[in-house]
Amino acid sequence: MKILLIIHYKFDPNSGAAGVTWKLGQYYQQLGHQVQYYSLDNLPNWLPELAKIVLFPWFVALHIRKLANREVVDVVDASTGDTWLWSRIGQYISKNPPVITVRDHGLDHIEHQEFLKDVQLGKRPMSWKYPLYRGSIRLWEEATALRHADLALLLNRPTLEYAVNNLGVEKQKTELIINGIPENFLNLPYEPLDINQNPVIQIAQIGTYIPRKGIQYSVPALNKILDRYPQVRVTFLGTQCLECPDIEQVYADFDINVRDRVTVIPRYPHAELPTLLKDHQIKLFPSTCEAFGMALVEAMACGLAPIVSATPGPMAIVTHEQNGIVIEPRNAEAIENALEQLITNYDYLELLRRNAYNSAQRYSWMSIAQNTLTLYQKTLV
Repeated sequence: MKILLIIHYKFDPNSGAAGVTWKLGQYYQQLGHQVQYYSLDNLPNWLPELAKIVLFPWFVALHIRKLANREVVDVVDASTGDTWLWSRIGQYISKNPPVITVRDHGLDHIEHQEFLKDVQLGKRPMSWKYPLYRGSIRLWEEATALRHADLALLLNRPTLEYAVNNLGVEKQKTELIINGIPENFLNLPYEPLDINQNPVIQIAQIGTYIPRKGIQYSVPALNKILDRYPQVRVTFLGTQCLECPDIEQVYADFDINVRDRVTVIPRYPHAELPTLLKDHQIKLFPSTCEAFGMALVEAMACGLAPIVSATPGPMAIVTHEQNGIVIEPRNAEAIENALEQLITNYDYLELLRRNAYNSAQRYSWMSIAQNTLTLYQKTLV
């Protein structure tokens, strides 16, 4: 098959959605398929970043038309919203329209609902710009792209049901998928906790330092835990993005008496994550909205016991008190209590770590790529 993978971000293999896109393409190529990529990086450099985001579906439609007319694309796999214009207009003026697949990396409609909850709670401000595009036009684009897709790939059942019941997507065109982790994350040596030799407990929170990742709830809880337990350390990994505070602000959010036990790593090569997580035992994942949680599975594969908020993506991965702890979203006290439960009960911590490690072994990119190619093939027929 000739496959075009589209993502409305800069094409960074070390980042979330773009990293997923890149990994899929790598495995498709290993399985003998032809792969091309199209992202914001393909747009003219002179365009401002905001203009690139708004105009991206127009450039996508032109690019698909060019490839389709040359018969060099069979399947388009695009992030939500990217193909709305092509689906409405382009496919009718092309002799060889490809199969259009829309892939959920985190449905903006659900994120929009969670954002409004935070605004109502006074936890996040709403910019005057937000309703002009992100809270209106962008939502329409995503719904349109999903409705007109030949195949819609959703990351969890609540999102799939929302797309069908609220956005008018035909259920027979939807499929549940999962994301994977690289082969070098699988079957890593598992290192049991030896509390006698090393009494330090290390907590990792992976992801951008933004409200959607729950930092306004995790930071107060972590401040209390660090103050109460001098053997505890905290590492924030991958905090940096355009809307994130600089590294000094992250440190400033912690009380001065515990700041020396906080480490911030703004960016890192993805392949180095297992090394960076070595000697960590707990993965904190308090997002208020999460479609899947690739960093969650990766941390579990590195032997970390997860504490996750009860959002659809993580709840499809973590079963409460079996391979992690599931807590109420937006609840700093629940985060604090869950952390304390693991810090003070080494046997329980070790049980969840081992079960989490075992659970993560099923998330192989190769098998996920093979399953997705099967879905493409069924849609092509």
